[in-house]
Amino acid sequence: MDIIDIFIAAFQTLQEYLSAHVLTCLIPAFFIAGAIAVFISKHSVLKYFGAQTKKYISYSVASVSGTILAVCSCTILPLFAGIYKRGAGIGPATTFLFSGPAINVLAIILTARVLGFSIGLARIIGAVSMSIIIGLLMAFIFKKHDTENQSSTNTSMLGIQGEEKKNRPIKISLLFFLSLILILIVGAASTDYVPLIPKFMIVYVLTILIAAILIFYYEKEEIKQWGHETWDLTKKIFPILLIGVFIVGLIGGVAAYLIPGSEPATALGVAVKPYIGGNDIFSCFFASIIGALLYMPTLLEVPIVGTLFGYSTGVMGGGPALALLLAGPSLSFPSMIVIGKIMGVKKTLVYIGLVILVATLVGFVYGMIGG
Repeated sequence: MDIIDIFIAAFQTLQEYLSAHVLTCLIPAFFIAGAIAVFISKHSVLKYFGAQTKKYISYSVASVSGTILAVCSCTILPLFAGIYKRGAGIGPATTFLFSGPAINVLAIILTARVLGFSIGLARIIGAVSMSIIIGLLMAFIFKKHDTENQSSTNTSMLGIQGEEKKNRPIKISLLFFLSLILILIVGAASTDYVPLIPKFMIVYVLTILIAAILIFYYEKEEIKQWGHETWDLTKKIFPILLIGVFIVGLIGGVAAYLIPGSEPATALGVAVKPYIGGNDIFSCFFASIIGALLYMPTLLEVPIVGTLFGYSTGVMGGGPALALLLAGPSLSFPSMIVIGKIMGVKKTLVYIGLVILVATLVGFVYGMIGG
């Protein structure tokens, strides 16, 4: 293999990724994420993070708000800084910090679509439960933080005043989002389960239904905002995703060049297989550290785990794959520096340690169950 072959391998990786996932998976997912960002108020979720809020409410909201808010690893930090500095409890705040990007709606959809439903479901359950555990431990370890901030915590911490309420039946909103999700599910389904012609007919009917709902129940300005938000998400994330997938293919090509006889798609995974190939505790710990240090833009963790480290080809164990998927989106070396500036070195070091430790344990449990 020479230099040209390395670039060919990168382009082949990009081509396979685009042909398999963009039309049926990413495009509907971007529309769903845009709708979530516009039609579900971020402020109505974030205002429940106060230290005085009942724990079952604050931790429940914090652990799933990443799905509702459609935040990514880059946008989570300013949101976290905002709620932390304005009096949020350290437990709910760090629960949100971890869970937000870990259960990003785009990332979860792509994980289940590319890596398999099992690990996609495990990522959701693992991220939610792990975020609550980390938040509770942070609140227990740093009880003094909440005591000092309790007097200043109030529901106006984000400066929310007079949110506009739309006179739209909740069942219409649910039908709208359900239709979008069904388009995604049907469109991404294999033709073995949904033949091409029925698939086209179902998507067509659902599209007409969505159009009718928009015409009769949504304002023109809302629809424009939805289109703008969808396009904004696409132009921010999609180019980075393409570049990232290309780099993943490039790294695979270089690894194949350095390991004679190996294929670009599996070369790096083969090289690190002794460390991540099993489902033992060490493999999960090693993968958690990689995830904590490695910067992975939103969605890029999927091709990194699936292609670069070889989960899709059976090189990487299910436990380490989940551990990396849990630790990776929420931490990176640059984000550690930012988090340290927000809540101090001591709290940051404890948070990092908890993320690595709990991700290791969750990955290990998943691997033992049969991941």
